Amino acid sequence: MANANMNCWPLIVIGGSSERGQETMGAFQEFPQVEACRLYSKFSVRPSSIEAIPSVIEKAVRSSIYGRPGACYIDIPADFVNLQVNVNSIKYVECCMPPPVSMAETSAVQMAASVIRNAKQPLLIIGKGAAYAHAEEGIRKLVEQCKLPFLPTPMGKGVLPDNHPNCVAAARSRALQFADVIVLFGARLNWILHFGLPPRYQPDVKFIQIDICAEELGNNVRPAVTLLGDINAVTKQLLEQFDKAPWQYPPGSKWWNTLREKMKSNEAASKELASKKSLPMNYYTVFYHVQEQLPKDCMVVSEGANTMDIGRTVLQNYLPRHRLDAGTFGTMGVGLGFAIAAAIVAKDRNPGQRVICVEGDSAFGFSGMEVETICRYNLPIVLLVVNNNGIYQGFDTDSWKEMLKFGDATAMAPPMCLLPNAHYEQVMTAFGGNGYFVQTPGELQESLRKSLADRTKPSLINIMIEPQSMRKAQDFHWLTRSNM
Repeated sequence: MANANMNCWPLIVIGGSSERGQETMGAFQEFPQVEACRLYSKFSVRPSSIEAIPSVIEKAVRSSIYGRPGACYIDIPADFVNLQVNVNSIKYVECCMPPPVSMAETSAVQMAASVIRNAKQPLLIIGKGAAYAHAEEGIRKLVEQCKLPFLPTPMGKGVLPDNHPNCVAAARSRALQFADVIVLFGARLNWILHFGLPPRYQPDVKFIQIDICAEELGNNVRPAVTLLGDINAVTKQLLEQFDKAPWQYPPGSKWWNTLREKMKSNEAASKELASKKSLPMNYYTVFYHVQEQLPKDCMVVSEGANTMDIGRTVLQNYLPRHRLDAGTFGTMGVGLGFAIAAAIVAKDRNPGQRVICVEGDSAFGFSGMEVETICRYNLPIVLLVVNNNGIYQGFDTDSWKEMLKFGDATAMAPPMCLLPNAHYEQVMTAFGGNGYFVQTPGELQESLRKSLADRTKPSLINIMIEPQSMRKAQDFHWLTRSNM
């Protein structure tokens, strides 16, 4: 619930609780659930009676999708389960209307368009709020009509394709640090975007915030313009301003040249790492070979530290709402649950669509037994466990054995190190799925080809990489960067 609430996703949880007549008596699993859930939900309630349940459900649905979406909790005490009432006493209510679409003030839209026109180094940041609002068509028109560079947040990837010529994700740090006007499309200035503060931004950068939640406007920085409203509707309002008075940011500007040069050098550095022939493999080699085979319409689920951070820079998204990761809350253990949900939706709405779940070995450990659920329902998910024997870094087998000569693992092994060469693929084969243990690019390519070709069974590919493998040297620790 906390994860959904922090990510602004609608969620309704219906939970059972002990009987009302046993409150304060030490009933089985007695706990103040309604009060506890208020900390991480928009609406938390116990219906006063059976008759009130329909109206409570309606309010929960409405609360979860109106305004900023979020989680709602409904508590059902045990004595309600067998309670009988006259059907005529039930207060039936109709389902709420779809969420109202709000628009920004015209004067604010005009001001925003003026600030954008006067920008010398503009940048658009596309957040997951834009994906949720289905604003891809309007944002694409704005980007292409005005020739503006854009940067997606991790779950904003795919609103515009990662291979779009105006995407400057490969020059992310440079774009953030030197932009003079930044337009936020449903992206929050929290830790993911370094709070909008120097030194990651210019001290005098002008932010234009577009958000459906009034309370979000002005968080951490004082914006130049605030546009309160539905992302899709406000984007169309901006387009109207540029339709009335057409304007384009010069594609040959110094800013564009700076971004393109940085993208070129960063991409070259990544390709150099990906092309290394040494074994064990590094992250970039792994993701390079994975990217070669992934279907363009696949759902990518990812969690972990380096695995998620580096993976999002290499694994491309071409369609909106096709990536799920640890999110704003940085929640570990969500990956397999997300993958199961995505596979169920794909099976129902788009048979044949593949779900690819990319896990670090430590992240897989949080919910690895959900592999049984995957096999029980025969969901053809492809699980990739990028295994470096630890959290961030681990030891190879020889180093591990050498370390144990000096004492017991409980005293000698750093807490972030995991057992070397753990055979996670055997968790999958134990329940009837396909498991692969791979150590070379050739083995990775072949096992991924087989896994994608087999639509009848799930697969887990356990990919061994260099335990000390890290990202490019110029990058920073994952918690200071946008990787969620």
